[in-house]
Amino acid sequence: MTDIATRIDGAAGRITLTRPGALNALTYDMAMAIDRALVDWVEDDAVQLVILEAEGEKAFCAGGDVAEIYRRGIAGDHDYARTFWRDEYRMNARIARFAKPVVSFLHGFVMGGGVGIGCHGSHRIVCDSTRIAMPECAIGLVPDVGGSLLLSRAPGRLGEFLGLTGHRMDAGDAIHCGFADSYVPADRWEDLKTALCRGETDAIDAAAAPAPTSGLAAQDWIDRTFDGTLPEIIAGTTEDRAAKALASGSPLSMACTLEMLRRLRAMEAGIEQALDLEFAFTWRALGQSDFLEGVRAALIDKDRTPQWRHTPDGVTKTEVEAMLAPLGEDALVWEDRA
Repeated sequence: MTDIATRIDGAAGRITLTRPGALNALTYDMAMAIDRALVDWVEDDAVQLVILEAEGEKAFCAGGDVAEIYRRGIAGDHDYARTFWRDEYRMNARIARFAKPVVSFLHGFVMGGGVGIGCHGSHRIVCDSTRIAMPECAIGLVPDVGGSLLLSRAPGRLGEFLGLTGHRMDAGDAIHCGFADSYVPADRWEDLKTALCRGETDAIDAAAAPAPTSGLAAQDWIDRTFDGTLPEIIAGTTEDRAAKALASGSPLSMACTLEMLRRLRAMEAGIEQALDLEFAFTWRALGQSDFLEGVRAALIDKDRTPQWRHTPDGVTKTEVEAMLAPLGEDALVWEDRA
């Protein structure tokens, strides 16, 4: 496979995304290659840690490759998307629960599916080029791949802000919001990787520099504004970029995102509970949400004029609960749960 390389390099298992021309967008085959490598390495005593990295200067991974999901979905095939998300989410959980250190080098764009592989490990490294975001509401989906869990754990109501607007976090923001751990200038990365391949995880602290100040740390208006209902949030947001994002996102997706984050925060959820809730939405997404229309408008026709099913004040609590209802026999099955 030319889109991803997995190999053992000294004490490290190395996973390299090698699709820079597509911003390392994650395909189903790439996701499954990551999963197979993790399964193989967890019991391999020669592998002391895992490195996740990507080729190219622009992106670690700019998201999941939804073109095939769209093509099959408009032809009436919903099973492909459900299989993609089901297996991808299991891989995301495997990273989060991996028994050895997982070190991710998050340069450039890290969005959607890139968050799912890069932001659940034990050591998440960012640099000056890092831009992390969960922009799913703009295409009629919800923050998934475990991103809802990270958003629910962000300080104050930053999770709601990030989830609804798709705001791009820089290195300082990502560390402040819990999507990353260490700021290491990019010119130190190769030496750090060499040390990691010798099994020296303490080299991360030695290479790290003080994190840049987060521009989100003092945004008190976010806590005030994003603590309400969707119509209240939209009415109360006056910051230009946030207001534009709220005006252009799918109302159903934004309403479901709010409900998801508040449920997860209340239950002090773990990764599996977050993925369960996300899968409830994505399992229904092709037939009951704005997803296909959102992908069409943003990525296929690129007219940027999606025709959403609802207005912001037209999404009912019943519709939100229906999108997030348990899936019964279609629910995700985890290795430790029948």
